[in-house]
Amino acid sequence: MKKILNHLFENKSFSRGEAKNILISISEGTFNSSQIAAFITAYAMRNITVQELQGFRDAMLDMCVKVNLSGYELIDLCGTGGDGKDTFNISTLSSFVVAGAGHHVAKHGNYGVSSGCGSSNVMEYLGYTFTNNEDTLRRNLDTAGICFLHAPLFNPAMKIVAPIRKELGVKTFFNMLGPMVNPGQPKYQMVGVFSLELARLYAYLYQDTDKSYTIVHALEGYDEVSLTCDVKTFSNKGEQILTLQDMGFDKVDTNAIKGGDTVESSAKIFMDVLNGEATDVQNNVVLCNSALAIKTIKPEQSFADCFYEAEESLTSKKALNSFKNLLAC
Repeated sequence: MKKILNHLFENKSFSRGEAKNILISISEGTFNSSQIAAFITAYAMRNITVQELQGFRDAMLDMCVKVNLSGYELIDLCGTGGDGKDTFNISTLSSFVVAGAGHHVAKHGNYGVSSGCGSSNVMEYLGYTFTNNEDTLRRNLDTAGICFLHAPLFNPAMKIVAPIRKELGVKTFFNMLGPMVNPGQPKYQMVGVFSLELARLYAYLYQDTDKSYTIVHALEGYDEVSLTCDVKTFSNKGEQILTLQDMGFDKVDTNAIKGGDTVESSAKIFMDVLNGEATDVQNNVVLCNSALAIKTIKPEQSFADCFYEAEESLTSKKALNSFKNLLAC
């Protein structure tokens, strides 16, 4: 590790193969916690290169617990986190809305690190039991239209670095990796990222895949459609600005989309949305993100049509039923 750190301190980068080997060594327990923390911190102080990100991704995918979910046209709605905005669990709620609309969702999630409450925190609190059993995950998809893939059960490197990331409490390059290493390898993906620079990096990487994708960055720094500002998107069709006017909404106050201070309060917001007891702003933010995900699957449809499809899922309680069915099966 000393050699690796000195390489970084000299502002040098690693090749794709070198980056892959380093992350494999981390996952195999070759380095101690202090060394891993130093490595992670070094990357928090410099920009990651395309080759390094590709190498880290390759390592994660090679090492992940394999799960065969073929036969389903899956979509994942997953943000990088790390935007420091502490919004409520928008992408997870949108996942149930999309599932309620009849699409199969393989939601990749984890405990909160730089945020107060990640998707796994809420799901666990509300009674979901994490699993990497393929038969169970397939039954989830058949019954609820959604399965939840808790990252540490599938990615050994994430499990090893989890306590270190928690102690650091800041965003790291593992935030960048999360959406790219979904073990279900979904055909469709909507990815929220915390910076425009990272959005462009992701767009470059996703161009070389066979996925249908939408990369989302709200221009005030959110890794999702926030309705506080316009949104920059990158997709198979190129890049564009999606304005508040395009979406049909006025600018909302940032405090209106804040998450809870505790897992309990975050879970209350979560269930308020599904039960039809949330604020209009909370509902609209979830629906806009859901609409963009549906548009990723159906690029020929207008945003408005996708929004109406999402709205019907939420107001008819199909999204709630998807959630209940997932917990029950």
